[in-house]
Amino acid sequence: MSSKVKPIHYRWNGTLLPQYGISSGDIERLYPELLEIRDQVFSRELPLYHAQSGVPEEWQPLDAGFIELPQRLLSEYQSQREASELGRILSVAKRLRDQVDRVVVLGIGGSYMGARAILESCCQPYYNEWSRAERGGRPRIYFEGNNVDNDHSQALLQFLGNGRPAHSVDERWALVVISKSGGTIETAVAFRQFLRALESSLGTEKNRLPEFVIPVTGETGKLASLADALGCKERFPVPDGVGGRFSVFSAVGLLPAALMGVDIVAMLQGAVAMNERFRTQGLGNNPVLDYTAVCHLTEKLRGHHTRIMSVWSKSLEAVGLWYDQLLAESLGKREMGALPLTVVNTRDLHSRAQQHQEGRRDKLITNVVLDSWRYDPLPVGRSDHDQDGLNEIASKSLPELMTAAIAGTNQAYLEDARLTADLHLPAADESSIGQLFQMLMLATVVEGRLLKLNPYGQPGVEKYKVNMKRLLK
Repeated sequence: MSSKVKPIHYRWNGTLLPQYGISSGDIERLYPELLEIRDQVFSRELPLYHAQSGVPEEWQPLDAGFIELPQRLLSEYQSQREASELGRILSVAKRLRDQVDRVVVLGIGGSYMGARAILESCCQPYYNEWSRAERGGRPRIYFEGNNVDNDHSQALLQFLGNGRPAHSVDERWALVVISKSGGTIETAVAFRQFLRALESSLGTEKNRLPEFVIPVTGETGKLASLADALGCKERFPVPDGVGGRFSVFSAVGLLPAALMGVDIVAMLQGAVAMNERFRTQGLGNNPVLDYTAVCHLTEKLRGHHTRIMSVWSKSLEAVGLWYDQLLAESLGKREMGALPLTVVNTRDLHSRAQQHQEGRRDKLITNVVLDSWRYDPLPVGRSDHDQDGLNEIASKSLPELMTAAIAGTNQAYLEDARLTADLHLPAADESSIGQLFQMLMLATVVEGRLLKLNPYGQPGVEKYKVNMKRLLK
């Protein structure tokens, strides 16, 4: 592992108790199968993901390209610099930073959820509310094209000026539109609407429209054709062999991240480090296999079909929502797959925790915990008005309160035989989030193979699209 990457750590708490959880023997018996699947992932899937021919039908699509993508992008950047894909992404981000104050990212599902997770986890809270100077000149980021919500679309268009001519950088905005095919109706409709407003905002400079539209799409398809018609010179690929929910380390996630000023190189280095741990480490030091083993065995042996990601920081909520899609679309097939649920604590201890503590015993709770915080600890503080009785903990800080809440909650669940595990991140930073993304994607693929499911593809999602288009016509 690179010396620059502080590793994330996974450990089981109330899961490794044979009387109501699982035993170390259960994990040891599963490990040979996990190691065999690991060998398949690196030796069987990677050479084939570019060529579907010869792949058994039940393995198609074989979208394992996400695994080697971080290393490939970093290697190209090291050798080619500005001419590489990363170099081009950074160049476009710098240009737009100098030209616009706002960027609207259009996409749905995997085409925006990773970028949103990066914004919330790696950028300072209230990023869009800071002044342009406080943002280092970087544009505000907004997400649309992920719903057909009339009021939210109208409100954002009004905020952008409803096509009113923009006369300065502070008024000017740009579009990043993300869709592999361009045929997803939510994103396609939003692109038509926002493109019309963007063109109007340019006034007499409508010929500059291609400067402010950056497509991320496949080599062919409706969006690719539209980008050709508009004359978009800058565009980025959704790589072959990388499905939407696995695409966070392509331009799908990296271009918006670069616009936010996120260190995308450090994020990719985190992903590479996780690949290396997955490839080389054994029981107890391999977060991918350890996490997969616990999740699979608690579901198989104890019937824990609800998988709760309990994030102990608001900054990680969107990471949890990204994982909800990853798990649901990958493993929710043939009447199998755990139900994902993200909760934010301590907030949701005052809503869902009652059900978790005394409801059905069908849940595995994974706590995602930050070991350090972006800002200095904020103390409770002493007050002359002690009617609230807080002077007795006046010297305690919010991180200390959070640590006590985590320990107290785990103890309460343990005493009632509720299953929990902890996943510790060094910080909510690029390296840690890069490791976490890659760990969860790899674990999802491995678990799919354990279930004898193809974790790629989402045939069930296509059914609503067919009906919706039929009804509209």
